[in-house]
Amino acid sequence: MLSEKVDTSKLKKSQKEHSPETTPYGTRYFENSIPKFELPSEGMPAPAAYLLIKDELNLDGNPRLNLASFVTTWMEPEADQLIMESVDKNYVDTDEYPQTLKIQERVVNMLARLFNVPDDCESLGTATIGSSEAIMLGLLAHKWSWREKRKKEGKTYDKPNIVMGADVHTVWEKFARYFDVELKLIPLKEDLYTITAEDVAREVDENTIAVGAVVGTTFTGQMDPIKEINDKLVEIKKTKGWDIPLHVDGASGGFILPFLYPDMEWDFRLEQVRSINVSGHKYGLVYPGIGWLIFRDKSDVPDDLVFNITYLGGNMANYSLNFSKGSSTIIAQYYNFIRLGFEGYQSIMENLSQNAKYLARELEKTGKFEVINKDVIFPLVTVQLKNVDFTVYHLSDKLREKGWIIPAYKLPENAQKVQVLRMVIKENFSRDMVETLLVDIKKACHLLENQKEKKEKENLSLLY
Repeated sequence: MLSEKVDTSKLKKSQKEHSPETTPYGTRYFENSIPKFELPSEGMPAPAAYLLIKDELNLDGNPRLNLASFVTTWMEPEADQLIMESVDKNYVDTDEYPQTLKIQERVVNMLARLFNVPDDCESLGTATIGSSEAIMLGLLAHKWSWREKRKKEGKTYDKPNIVMGADVHTVWEKFARYFDVELKLIPLKEDLYTITAEDVAREVDENTIAVGAVVGTTFTGQMDPIKEINDKLVEIKKTKGWDIPLHVDGASGGFILPFLYPDMEWDFRLEQVRSINVSGHKYGLVYPGIGWLIFRDKSDVPDDLVFNITYLGGNMANYSLNFSKGSSTIIAQYYNFIRLGFEGYQSIMENLSQNAKYLARELEKTGKFEVINKDVIFPLVTVQLKNVDFTVYHLSDKLREKGWIIPAYKLPENAQKVQVLRMVIKENFSRDMVETLLVDIKKACHLLENQKEKKEKENLSLLY
């Protein structure tokens, strides 16, 4: 009697999948492509799925060498632990997670006082996914307030506008487009990369819902003259009766100024500053996913923008664009506040500032760089090249070969001739890392210069 044939291919497949005598890399999952476009019919063991994805992620840049982003890339182990222990909580479910709501309210109160809210004001605020959501929520409140005021005065309210400089983040332009508000964008100049109070005065009118000003601009790391703009708006209110609120975009600089320049007036000490946004995941020192919006007074938020939600249990007030938001970054922000305190934050910001200023000085010493933000108020350095025959794009690409991620770009309209590199200094970017970066920048410049000389010699030899 003939014995039944055994399908050895299926046996090998089964052995490769289940044998305890090999590592996950010896299983069949690593001799096939990872699923990319269609949900696979069968799953795979957790170790194999983990390693397949982890190995792909090695192709990403190193967050520690990413000087393009302001976003925090390091937190203490205790913060990491708290994040993992609260990562499964949806912050919006305040009836289920009442303590998380209390912690959020504590952070809002701490920020309001950090930004010098007057004693006679009843400030309020909220956590957001980031400064983009915070800015949109803040400007929506100002649009609603302007509209209600116009209705009460019996005036038209169909042509709202907002005034800001071209130095703002893209989200400001998004707000104008998404929420049907005329954008009055003040262009930059070749020698001035912020707006002025006079620029603002020329653009505002009775239909202006708010003026936007920035501390720590995206393009050059400078700041708009907040106090001068406020004073001009106060003057306009007295002479023309236009009570135009000032929203300060503190995404990058809101966690810098209170600790390094506490006497600088840019916050709620100024009469027309009605709202401030700040990014907890930038110099608030928290991982991505947390922004904050603070209003000077509860009267700045129209009641019809707040929704009362009952279907999660209890009665919850909600003012947000995103209905789902993890609690972990809110908890992490509170951890930083009680862990570091004012002195702890101040010490970190001083280190960041000194490292940024050192980088700026050393770059200028080479004779190849001109620092745009010469005062280095915020811990970032923006430079343009001089006395060289290569571009910022060449240098950025060459540094990428060493792992450094440093963006090269043109400034906005009317200053487009200016091409720059921007380097953001974060908490875990030590003096040693600054010195390593400087060495690599000098080497890259030398290589680019040699490449040009070699090419010129080759072209010359072809002529003869």
